[in-house]
Amino acid sequence: QVQLVESGGGLVQAGGALRLSCAASERIFSSYYMGWFRQAPGKEREFVAGMPWSGKSTYYGESVKGRFTITKDNAKNTVYLQMNSLTPEDTAVYYCAANVLYSGTHFTQQSEYRYWGQGTQVTVST
Repeated sequence: QVQLVESGGGLVQAGGALRLSCAASERIFSSYYMGWFRQAPGKEREFVAGMPWSGKSTYYGESVKGRFTITKDNAKNTVYLQMNSLTPEDTAVYYCAANVLYSGTHFTQQSEYRYWGQGTQVTVST
């Protein structure tokens, strides 16, 4: 059972930056895929970014392309989400997720992920 713990959320002004971290409770195997989602009040959970644990390819949601970057540190079992040029529309609870990459190249749907973190709040003020 993989447990994921997010951290790094907080309050930031528009135009600012934050880096979220997602630490896994145990070693993430090379077959895993890691993703970030977010959910704003009254809205559905939205795919933000993802990457395979063993590779370097990345995939982003349209609304964050060019502003957010997903990276990982294999030695620390940690995935990061660097968020730049934040806007109030980025305000949401951000979730880390993981699962074995059983098909395809990238997972962008909630149903494709088995393990989820508890979420971390990101609030962007004007």
